Amino acid sequence: MQPQQFSLAHLWAQGDFVTHAIATILLIMSIASWYVIVTHAFRLVANRRRAAAAHDFWHAHRFDEGLAQLTGKTQDNPFRLLALESQAAVAHHRDNQADLHGQLALSDWLISSLNGAIEEGTERMQRGLSILASVGSTAPFVGLFGTVWGIYHALIGISAAGAASIDKIAGPVGEALVMTAFGLAVAIPAVLAYNALVRGNRSITGKLNRFAQDLHAYFVTGAPVARDQSRPQLAVVNGQPKHAE
Repeated sequence: MQPQQFSLAHLWAQGDFVTHAIATILLIMSIASWYVIVTHAFRLVANRRRAAAAHDFWHAHRFDEGLAQLTGKTQDNPFRLLALESQAAVAHHRDNQADLHGQLALSDWLISSLNGAIEEGTERMQRGLSILASVGSTAPFVGLFGTVWGIYHALIGISAAGAASIDKIAGPVGEALVMTAFGLAVAIPAVLAYNALVRGNRSITGKLNRFAQDLHAYFVTGAPVARDQSRPQLAVVNGQPKHAE
């Protein structure tokens, strides 16, 4: 038995249309999953930087100065989207008091707008992750089908040759089992990356919710939420934020 008989080139040469189709499908799955992994990994790293910038947003003296800290395109920066949506919601509520939504309390109108912006930002972060879930759950079975098909053809070849010695079985069966390995090699990175990206996006979503709470408090009361209990708390007196005694 020559070593070349166990090579991938030999597997491809000995395979039929079904084997070639399965190998091509697994290759496409791998390329698609790695594209999603790389693009979402870069996006997650960028969103973590944007979350840090959102923390610095509240150190600005004016809203427009804070908005300048949230750099990047609005559709790519969910924190900037939240800030702009909240500002637009307040202005729209103020300028359209005669409309039906103008009869709503500013707090309720702002909460609705912020929730919509959070859902939009979360949807962008999760876009494409379904590909990883699909690849992770189906790739092993695609590879297993290729293995079953390869073993079937190997047994047919052995039956036609009329010999069942180990050197006649090892090569074809070993080549067929390679398809299972291909399926696992495609599925395992997709599953691991899916879990990591979902966990990372969940962390960003939590920070978006906290940022939205601060924006809501800022536009309704004039002051962001104070979370550090060791610092003086902010209270609202006559519509103006004052340090509580």
